[in-house]
Amino acid sequence: QVQLVESGGGLVQPGGSLRLSCAVSTSLFSIDVMGWYRQTPGTERRLVATITSGGRTYYGNSMKGRVVISRDNAKNTVYLQMNSLKPEDTAVYYCYAPEGRWGQGTQVTVSS
Repeated sequence: QVQLVESGGGLVQPGGSLRLSCAVSTSLFSIDVMGWYRQTPGTERRLVATITSGGRTYYGNSMKGRVVISRDNAKNTVYLQMNSLKPEDTAVYYCYAPEGRWGQGTQVTVSS
């Protein structure tokens, strides 16, 4: 069973940057698509970005232009580089793999 562990969250000032990491327990070469989602209290989990095994990316509207998703199949790790962060980006960020597999989430707080 695939296990996902996110890291890299924390407190950052508006306009700052963070890079989130998702460590995958199985070979990333065998996983067609990976994604990042986020969720704030009282809201549904929403798509941030996805990336296929071939490197094709898709971005949701919420952070388009401010984030870059990437994957290193050899290291079994998926990344989310976040720039120009805003207070409304404050959320728990989750790594996703097919068949409804989620990590535990990592908290990102954007505040001055």
